[in-house]
Amino acid sequence: MQCKDMLGSLSDYLDGELEAQWCAEIERHVAECGNCRVVVDTLQKTVLLYRTYGHEEIPEDAKDRLYAVLNLKAVR
Repeated sequence: MQCKDMLGSLSDYLDGELEAQWCAEIERHVAECGNCRVVVDTLQKTVLLYRTYGHEEIPEDAKDRLYAVLNLKAVR
């Protein structure tokens, strides 16, 4: 398995919706590829944070600062 082959399956892998064979392939690849290990770990943490805190309202001043840093216009 190459890095690009794994990326399309990561969401299903993390949600536990991927076939066991593909899970094993991903786990083998991640054990050998540090870059992909970082991607998987980061995505796992992001999903966990969203599931834990994703329903919280972000204060307006924090949104404004975030949009300013990202150089985006706030959609209201």
